[in-house]
Amino acid sequence: MVGLALITPPHCDRMSSQHLSGTLTIDPEPKLVSVPDLVADSQVARAHHAAPHRPTITVVIPTLNEAENLRYVLEKLPAMVSEVVIVDGQSTDGTVAVALAARPDARIVYQDGKGKGNALMCGFRAATGEITVMLDADGSTDPAEIPRFVAALTNGYDFAKGTRFMTGGGSVDITPFRRFGNRCLTSIVNRIWHVKYSDLCYGYNAFWTRCAPTVVGCSGFEIETMMNIRLADSATRVIEVPSVEACRLHGASHLRVGRDGLRVFRTIMAEWVRPC
Repeated sequence: MVGLALITPPHCDRMSSQHLSGTLTIDPEPKLVSVPDLVADSQVARAHHAAPHRPTITVVIPTLNEAENLRYVLEKLPAMVSEVVIVDGQSTDGTVAVALAARPDARIVYQDGKGKGNALMCGFRAATGEITVMLDADGSTDPAEIPRFVAALTNGYDFAKGTRFMTGGGSVDITPFRRFGNRCLTSIVNRIWHVKYSDLCYGYNAFWTRCAPTVVGCSGFEIETMMNIRLADSATRVIEVPSVEACRLHGASHLRVGRDGLRVFRTIMAEWVRPC
């Protein structure tokens, strides 16, 4: 394994597809890289630099009546997180008060539309950290995994895409029907855009804020799909990071399998015919 030095991410202009999904182009023959390798290489790099640059990190958390879950999520955030942006969709259960009680320095942003997609776009605009991390408020995405996403980014990637379906990842929440649907939709995207995604519909991602994906007119759970397609259709350097999805802690999910699955499929078709 070749030791890696921390490098500054390249400018992310839209150009020919160059999806790298788990490979580094340091050597003439790219080598597969696991996240543990990336973490180890980051430690090697730190050992060779007296004062390595530590990027500032913003965590964006969309909320809608998540008071029972949010305290748990905020309390588990690692110390490396420098900013928390709570994007609230007009909660009526005291979510904002819980957020400020658990994290007094949290920035509260009220979304200007409806749906998860709109909430994330509001959060991305508000983020001031060099790295932005997308995190769910229901406890299903583990804040303790943030360092592995950051390790991928500080080793030269622009976008660290979470996946439940590679070694080290998993899910105790996804149903067989949802797993089958995700696999089918992922296969369609892989075939059309010539990529090798293992998970299309997972919302745990991190990226250099300067490379924030632009997704206009996408308000619902299909936002992850649109982001992944836009990434595949750009020069953004992408790596998949294994992640374990837990069950929602309290309350009912806002996801509706049939409705949202259809929206994802429609998004794929719309992106397929969208002019470059």
